[in-house]
Amino acid sequence: MKVAIRNNQKTFKVTKELRDLVKSAAKATLLYMEFGTKVEISVMFTDNAEIKELNRLHRNIDRETDVLSFPLIEYDENGAVLEEFMDFNPSGEMVLGDIVISLERAAQQAEEYGHSFNREVGFLTVHSMLHLLGYDHMTPRDEEEMFGYQEDILNEMNLIRG
Repeated sequence: MKVAIRNNQKTFKVTKELRDLVKSAAKATLLYMEFGTKVEISVMFTDNAEIKELNRLHRNIDRETDVLSFPLIEYDENGAVLEEFMDFNPSGEMVLGDIVISLERAAQQAEEYGHSFNREVGFLTVHSMLHLLGYDHMTPRDEEEMFGYQEDILNEMNLIRG
């Protein structure tokens, strides 16, 4: 698994620990979901101003958010990857997509919810990885399924709320 991480903000120090956390959360999601194909993802850390602009440009929503997911593949109704959307890097890994995390918003939410910054970044990474894998939370049933997966993965990583 290749995880390319880019830091595009100056407020929070991006440590090896933070990079490793994101990589571990991405890997834990793939393992839990039994996604056997080797993948490449990119993750960009940003601030509230930039993620607000990205949200406006790509989703036509003019407000900040915590995380954005940009899947590069599509799935059929059974959850299988549609071959025409598969793209592979030179190492043979499927290019899964891009994740953008506002570290500024992650810190605010960690404080709001009373848990660690690491738990929040882990949560946002897992949440976004599930989006890259074709999951969404547009209906109550889909939300229950996706959020259940999130909690299971975070509990396996020992990233507990509170």
